[in-house]
Amino acid sequence: MNTIDRFHSWRRKLRWDKQYKSGRWDLLKDESESVRYLTISEHIRTYGISNPDILALGCGEAILLDYLLPEDYNLFYGVDFSAISIEKAIKKQHFKAQFETNDVQLFEPRQKFDIIIFNEIFYYIMDSKKKPVLEVMKSYLNPNGIIIVSMFRERPECWDFFQRKDLHSVDFKTVESEVSDKYWKIGVFSKKLQD
Repeated sequence: MNTIDRFHSWRRKLRWDKQYKSGRWDLLKDESESVRYLTISEHIRTYGISNPDILALGCGEAILLDYLLPEDYNLFYGVDFSAISIEKAIKKQHFKAQFETNDVQLFEPRQKFDIIIFNEIFYYIMDSKKKPVLEVMKSYLNPNGIIIVSMFRERPECWDFFQRKDLHSVDFKTVESEVSDKYWKIGVFSKKLQD
């Protein structure tokens, strides 16, 4: 990252920490968000292997874990830009969960995962970093692993990055909240086998 990008990254981090500290993102715990978390958890159970190692990018306070049972995963590794959100996630003391404060644009996992989740984060990644971040994460996906992506509303400019020759679309749907006019596009992708 050049100096200007580092400065913008630092400034964004301060903003996210301030927002989490003030409770701005408490709305993610609202009932109107549950359909999204339920869909992601169903995709984990339906398309993931049994007892997977999960990497959740943009995990926030790890609300997704409230929708999973301990037997749904072997390891849940959450990464978020905000130190405040990670502190809140750690305080919950979820079983088999580890957390790290890091910028997804710079993050490189220390192991491979069976499921990698971009949970409402891909559109926050700088355009110039979207493809490199996806490349890195794909390289840390086990051969039979899946990528789950959730994005609020349409975001066609982001979904284009997942239309690749080396990824196969396993499932793609729109889920709507019954309590508000919110909706999300949620996709599941797997690595294509080499010809």
